Amino acid sequence: MNNKEERKYKTQMEAARRGIVTKEMTIAAARENMTAEELIPLVACGKVAIPANRLHKSLDPRGIGSMLTTKINVNLGVSRDCKDYGVELEKVMSAVNMGADAIMDLSSHGNTEPFRLKLVSDCPAMIGTVPVYDSVIHYQRDLGTLTAKDFIDVVRLHAENGVDFVTLHCGITRNTISQIKKHKRKMNIVSRGGSLIFAWMCMTGNENPFYEYYDEILDICREYDVTVSLGDACRPGCLADATDVCQTEELVRLGELTSRAWEKDVQVIVEGPGHVPMDQIAANMKVQQSVCKGAPFYVLGPLVTDIAPGYDHITAAIGGAIAAMNGASFLCYVTPAEHLALPDIEDVKQGIIASRIAAHAADIAKGVRGARDIDDRMADARHALDWDGQWKCAIDPETARAIRESRKPENDDTCSMCGKFCAVRSMNKALRGEAVDIL
Repeated sequence: MNNKEERKYKTQMEAARRGIVTKEMTIAAARENMTAEELIPLVACGKVAIPANRLHKSLDPRGIGSMLTTKINVNLGVSRDCKDYGVELEKVMSAVNMGADAIMDLSSHGNTEPFRLKLVSDCPAMIGTVPVYDSVIHYQRDLGTLTAKDFIDVVRLHAENGVDFVTLHCGITRNTISQIKKHKRKMNIVSRGGSLIFAWMCMTGNENPFYEYYDEILDICREYDVTVSLGDACRPGCLADATDVCQTEELVRLGELTSRAWEKDVQVIVEGPGHVPMDQIAANMKVQQSVCKGAPFYVLGPLVTDIAPGYDHITAAIGGAIAAMNGASFLCYVTPAEHLALPDIEDVKQGIIASRIAAHAADIAKGVRGARDIDDRMADARHALDWDGQWKCAIDPETARAIRESRKPENDDTCSMCGKFCAVRSMNKALRGEAVDIL
């Protein structure tokens, strides 16, 4: 496609609706073992989003949708207590190398714009932000002194910086204040962005600016092809609050906002619940698909129990696998540090690996094209007791190799668990007509 053709559309959705194959569509389709022609109708109707700000030149684009491979997002960024941007950048590049599809910069301290620009310049993964976090930091003013225009100007700044998607808590309104007070949730609002908007509305008496001025925000997003990630301010923060009135009412509003965005050719991702019992996850996914008309669903976990601090990457992986199998298309990783601290590099690794396992398991279950091929190659390598072949298929080959090397067996064709009692070794020998030597 030449540059003249590229200027004929503003967003990936507009291009798809006009039958234009963009380079981003071609790359994203190839990742999924699809043709661009197969992908176009999914982008055109909003069931697939390709977040790709036109200013993010280093982007390696990919699609997000329930019929594609499940994608992984990694949250990073500095805080007042942990404010080394160099360390965060190291985490970013490690995360990309470990298979992260997206990086969300959730920085809440310092001069955030240079770090954001560095991410856009160097990072091939999709870049997301939460502009409401940055508003207080950018203006260096207390929350209650900010105006609606201040918030919208930060959305514009992030778009101009080149971020691919922005989380906007548009679904929480003045009506939510009375709902939260009336229904008396155990955990109230645990969304950081949602709590800030809630507090701002309480302090100023004004309507949520991201809701009130949604059309103006959509115009900004259309100009730069920024995907709107509709934040779930009322996501449950404990099992007791799952699928309650506040969460459900907000989801209905997010469905309406999804349609309004699509009317302007702006791509949408809808964010989903945080803590949900296992038996409610499938229903949550199906309701979202219906209410939000098949828009890609982005979930934090969901965490299936509240009592595993230090192990929440596991509780989230369990919920994430169930969610993705039932229609979620984008998993936000959770690390062992969730609820406890800013994650370090090892926490980031554990969170990514757990999420990738969940995503891959779900892709196999829902029959994503080619998803099981690598599992079949792993089975072949295990059958042949081909250790190097197994490392090539492993989701984390370094860890697998290190465990084997740390407990080396007497014989290379076994492991130190079974030794010559290895079932694979015994069957291979028996089927070849060889004696099975044990002692």
